[in-house]
Amino acid sequence: MAELLPLLVSALILGLLGGGHCLGMCGGLMGALTLAIPPERRAQRLRLLLAYNLGRILSYAAAGLIIGLAGWALASSPAAKLLRVIAGLLLIAMGLYLAGWWSGLTHVEALGRGLWRHLQPVAKRLLPVASVPRALLLGTLWGWLPCGLVYSTLLWAASQGDVLHSGLLMLAFGLGTWPVLIATGLAAERLGALLRRRGVRLAGGLLVIIFGLWTLPGPHQAWLLGH
Repeated sequence: MAELLPLLVSALILGLLGGGHCLGMCGGLMGALTLAIPPERRAQRLRLLLAYNLGRILSYAAAGLIIGLAGWALASSPAAKLLRVIAGLLLIAMGLYLAGWWSGLTHVEALGRGLWRHLQPVAKRLLPVASVPRALLLGTLWGWLPCGLVYSTLLWAASQGDVLHSGLLMLAFGLGTWPVLIATGLAAERLGALLRRRGVRLAGGLLVIIFGLWTLPGPHQAWLLGH
């Protein structure tokens, strides 16, 4: 467990640093969900927003467990190194996106559009949200929205070669994204404005790029760890 803790912290930070991307992908959706809350339920807004996001995070954890099975199956094969290389490259692409240097990561999101096309009609039928269970279910569907940030983190989690670890890493990642989206849902702009600042995005992007380089297998890992 001591070896897993730094990875959990890294996943949490990845989620938090990816807050700018979350605002672009889900901020509008979060605002729409908030507006869809019936007037008589506005007093329960925070409870419903927490339920939305709990459902989303549980979906991330479930996806982590599912793809963790693939990582576990490949753990003792030559393909494990390839999976780690792809995960590292995607993390670097995510860092470049967060820093505003390259938006190629958005093309990865096209991979999940087919699944979302089937889930979207179900999600629409849950609106307007009138109860916490309904908000939780809607959030669970929302967690499968195509997102390059999530896909990058999923492959990194799968590269650990352990099903439980992959699920826990995605859970930690989801918790990291929570503050930004809750703040957006409550119309609190300060956190969002902070994460949109050029300096913060550059710093976050560089940190994710370094993390992606460290994920790539090779002798450079020891040097990066030492610094």
